[in-house]
Amino acid sequence: MKISYWPDEYLTKRRTAKEAIKMIPSGQRIFISSSCGEPQHLVKELVEQSQRFADLEIVRLLSLESSPITFIANKNKGHNFTIRSIYQGSAATKGFAQNKRFITPINLSAVPNLFKRGQMPLYAALIQVSPPDDFGWMSLGISVDVSMAACQCAKIVIAQVNPRMPRILGHSFIHVNDVDFIVEKEENILTINELPETESANKIAKLVACLIDDGSTLQLGLGTTTQSVLLAVSEKNDLGIHSQFVFDLIMPLVARGVITNKNKGLNEGKTVASNGIGTQNFYEFLHDNPSIEFYPSDYVNNPTIIAQHNQMISVNIAMSVDLTGQIAADAFYQNHFSGVTGMLDFIRGASLSPGGKSIILVSSTSKGGKVSRFVPELESSSVVVPRCDVQYLISEYGSVNLYGKNLQERATAIISLAHPDFRDELFVKAQELGLIGKERTLSESLFGVYPANMEETHIINNENVRFRPVKPVDDRRIQEHFYNMDKEDVIARFFYEKTSFFRDDVEGMIQVDYIKNLAILALTGEFGFGKVIGMGVYMIEPNKNIAEVAFSVLKEWQSKGIASILLNKLANAARDNGLAGLVAYTSPMNKGMINLFKKLPYKITTDFDGDSLNMMCQFYQ
Repeated sequence: MKISYWPDEYLTKRRTAKEAIKMIPSGQRIFISSSCGEPQHLVKELVEQSQRFADLEIVRLLSLESSPITFIANKNKGHNFTIRSIYQGSAATKGFAQNKRFITPINLSAVPNLFKRGQMPLYAALIQVSPPDDFGWMSLGISVDVSMAACQCAKIVIAQVNPRMPRILGHSFIHVNDVDFIVEKEENILTINELPETESANKIAKLVACLIDDGSTLQLGLGTTTQSVLLAVSEKNDLGIHSQFVFDLIMPLVARGVITNKNKGLNEGKTVASNGIGTQNFYEFLHDNPSIEFYPSDYVNNPTIIAQHNQMISVNIAMSVDLTGQIAADAFYQNHFSGVTGMLDFIRGASLSPGGKSIILVSSTSKGGKVSRFVPELESSSVVVPRCDVQYLISEYGSVNLYGKNLQERATAIISLAHPDFRDELFVKAQELGLIGKERTLSESLFGVYPANMEETHIINNENVRFRPVKPVDDRRIQEHFYNMDKEDVIARFFYEKTSFFRDDVEGMIQVDYIKNLAILALTGEFGFGKVIGMGVYMIEPNKNIAEVAFSVLKEWQSKGIASILLNKLANAARDNGLAGLVAYTSPMNKGMINLFKKLPYKITTDFDGDSLNMMCQFYQ
């Protein structure tokens, strides 16, 4: 058995880039490390020698649009190269569309097995590594993902040794003895600058933050919106990271003690990822950091591994959503990247995690507001996430939980997330497709902008009670609320013994525009499946600038301050929306309602109209 001393091996394997690339014959398949870990020096030499190749297939995952490999893809017009992009997406961007026939749809967690099982044999793997340590181990640095499997399976491995590649811990090392050729070249690692903030991204991020509890483990996809999420969770405690990608904004959260990884349930104390993308400062942060470990994609993206984390929260971006909840995903201009997505791996893993949530973000429009990202139907070739896998969906106009909802409930919820300019045509199309009943009609509520800033949570009786404006999908739960009320409370609310509450009866409470008419719910339980325990409504009176208010609170939740919170929120909203005041009509025997109304910080006037007591408050005297 031959025993080799690794420094001697290192010296004998050194080649120039020109010499190393000449080892690759035509007609072969080669793998090139992805994203910012791309070995630029080797790829540039590949470009230089392009004319000598015939039918060389290049396998890539994720590429920066300004990287050398993208230059190959754009330049190649003949028979020299074929670029096989391993990607699961809709191929809707211009660059993808012209080469969509070479896209290989597959979940990222399954890619390493393509190499390991010989189903996609590789002749060569071109990688970039850190210099060897005292024991001959070189780190794949910021691009471990599927590069490790490619190195293990390729006939030859060509490693660009770059002193500027950070040495990242975890399952990220390859030994000098396991590569065939070494090309020494110091050059800057590919970087991206911090993505620009957008108003819609910040609005969406605030809604996402409401769904993330202390101690959650996060996975974040690439994009402006998901980076805004990290800013929005800066007041959370003991968050963990298990993600395909990590980027710059984790640094301040680690420094502030927001990210501690102490409650993950798996790899506790460690931020785990398979790819790093960011600035030079971020790469210095990753270098030899004992709290950060990179693993291959068949571990990081494995749904059974993801599911072992406590409160796993998957946050990803959609390009477009249809009315049944199907998701198309692709690279956006602000992402700077094109290529594979591990979205479905994390969605399914998070849904199996204890307390886990899958959240998909989508800006309501594109092209400066001219095109809706919510569409009636998606082509089957565009679907990345099936409708059955979609849970939480968030736009700048609100958030909904589609899990367990029927097609009519889904269509109604999704239309409420669309830009108001497109809701009417989506509603009409939904009826044409049979997704919404013909008895449903267009109303002002379809164009109302959901006031997400009114949402808040109070702890009452050691239970979280969420107060929020009503949504179009709340009709059934409002019906259930009234059916659960005591007979006496029903009479106090409706002034007679009402025993049935059909959808037509509650329609006026959900057909609100959030300005002239507003309803606020108090809910307990899981988001999207909450039980309505209280409800407050104001509805403007005809030809007047005042609104009538009415309340209902389940018996077991009465005398706990819920009605007071509802009334104060209604009064503040009415005043902010330009109304002159509120009026309540009640029985003189309804002491609870009378005392509640008198607590308002405005002058209250009362008078009797037969058996009814009329109380009015005016905001402006």
